[in-house]
Amino acid sequence: MAGKPLQIGILRSTSFVVAFLSLLGLFTAFLLFYYAKYSSSSRCLLIADSLDPPLRLSKRSPNPSADAGAPPEYSFLVSLEKFLAHRAPPSTDSAGSAPFAAADGDGGAPAAAAKALDDSIWKEEAERLYGDPLDPWAAPSVVRVYVYEMPAKFTYDLLWLFRKTYKETVNLTSNGSPVHRLIEQHSIDYWLWADLIAPESERLLKNVIRVHRQEEADLFYIPFFTTISYFLLEKQKCKALYREALKWVTDQPAWQRSGGRDHILPVHHPWSFKSVRRFMKKAIWLLPDMDSTGNWYKPGEVWLEKDLILPYVPNLDFCDAECLRDSQSKRSTLLFFRGRLKRNAGGKIRSKLTAALHNAEGVVIEEGSVGEAGKAASQTGMRNSLFCLSPAGDTPSSARLFDAIVSGCIPVIVSDELELPFEGILDYRKIALFVSSNDAVQDGWLVSFLKNVDSRQIREMQSNLAKYSRHFLYSSPAQPLGAEDLTWRMIAGKLVNIKLHTRRSQRMVEGSRNLCTCECRAGNITRVP
Repeated sequence: MAGKPLQIGILRSTSFVVAFLSLLGLFTAFLLFYYAKYSSSSRCLLIADSLDPPLRLSKRSPNPSADAGAPPEYSFLVSLEKFLAHRAPPSTDSAGSAPFAAADGDGGAPAAAAKALDDSIWKEEAERLYGDPLDPWAAPSVVRVYVYEMPAKFTYDLLWLFRKTYKETVNLTSNGSPVHRLIEQHSIDYWLWADLIAPESERLLKNVIRVHRQEEADLFYIPFFTTISYFLLEKQKCKALYREALKWVTDQPAWQRSGGRDHILPVHHPWSFKSVRRFMKKAIWLLPDMDSTGNWYKPGEVWLEKDLILPYVPNLDFCDAECLRDSQSKRSTLLFFRGRLKRNAGGKIRSKLTAALHNAEGVVIEEGSVGEAGKAASQTGMRNSLFCLSPAGDTPSSARLFDAIVSGCIPVIVSDELELPFEGILDYRKIALFVSSNDAVQDGWLVSFLKNVDSRQIREMQSNLAKYSRHFLYSSPAQPLGAEDLTWRMIAGKLVNIKLHTRRSQRMVEGSRNLCTCECRAGNITRVP
């Protein structure tokens, strides 16, 4: 009998071990199944984490592959050369894609094709809504974009035209600005499109994906280079091309289904697409600002809830961490400005500021000049200054703001109606000073104000500039937390409202209540006393 308790104890211990090993095996099998399902699927996506508060941005690249691969290219000219050399363009007589056709029996009529597409989109959305909640494809943080394959005359041919003519320096605007440089600083259409159509293996952004079936798309991207065509084509030829592009896009079933509400239209220069864009005012416009004087945008064409402000491509070289350390001791100028001293509309304040700051101690105000010499003078001036003046131009915005940011120079913004890019994500009070035009033009006021900024606040703002600058750089490949990334994060925040207005428009009947909007927006009110 003495041996029985011992045997029972051994059996119990053995049973416990077996049970434990069985549970461990089941848990391991579950992990292997989960990994196989969500890592090997062709539709598996890494969901981008939400953007940390700007002051806690990691110094390390958010994407490990970005650290391991070749450094990104920030130059528009260099990136364009590589793009045209390695991606064979379609033939110039291409009619573009006919991506969605109505089902047999619908007769191919535009209304029938739009109805068929709408039904397909509804099925896809229902599948995401009621499907597997763990499926990354269904994650609301991922923006699915269908890129139209427009005829080459709207895309590749215009890029080739720019490449073949950009060395010509005689091609100037009426105010003396070289048009190719203007095209570069408004080249957001190139950077976004080049990233979207790049092979998925080369892309780093995971919060936006290109889809090849329209019914899977949240949004539709229109890859028309409106700024290049405006500046480099003869006037009547440009207008004819605009009309062709308008017809091509508005004939698409996806456009007719939504009225264009889910279409993205890059019109980053205020003159681009101007003759016909009123017919596309329900689309999402990618803009440099929202001037509403009537000179650039008519009332009801642009507003923050629908459209998106994107930064200019900086004219100056990016001042990296080493550059910032080297320039820190050289920043002996209190306030610097180099640019056109006479502008129109709200930009008239520039001449008033010039008069108010004339001969002020520690202030450098210079008329700008074009070419490499002008760029070098601006770059040296900004890197040697604590503050950089950023007044309104012909429109409320100016590329000078972004030149200051990438130069580590604290912007002093004098533009009462300015709207800023990515302001739903970034807090500009951490990197810039905002001054009303009424105060700024008073003799001695601005210099006194800047001299009284606490040195600790200056150091904090300089530190924040070093962290923020990455958000205003376009690159190839597009970088996490770069300008392209924040563009899609901002657009993702608009998706629910876009779908709301699309669905609402589809069920309206005669006598339905009109949508209430506020039209009480003032014009460009940068005042000149």
